[in-house]
Amino acid sequence: MVEFTTEPFELDTFPEHAVAAQRVVDEAGLAVAVGPFGTGAEGEAEQILAAVSKLLHETLAAGATRISVQVSVLDEKADEVRPDGPEGVDKQ
Repeated sequence: MVEFTTEPFELDTFPEHAVAAQRVVDEAGLAVAVGPFGTGAEGEAEQILAAVSKLLHETLAAGATRISVQVSVLDEKADEVRPDGPEGVDKQ
């Protein structure tokens, strides 16, 4: 999973760097969720990594001055190995 935000924020228009970011994740075939503080996208690891590289290049070229990116690994098999979930987490 990747979460990202491009700046500068523009309240009056949808900035070109945001258009570029949306195009990149759409073309990558990722499942996208747009939120108030950023955009999340899920997919296979190679899809995500390729999309992040393209997103950085294309949004900077489209005028972004700052891009915040967080990549998380969502491993569904971890719960199968440890039925109680990750250490220290109480599943109720």
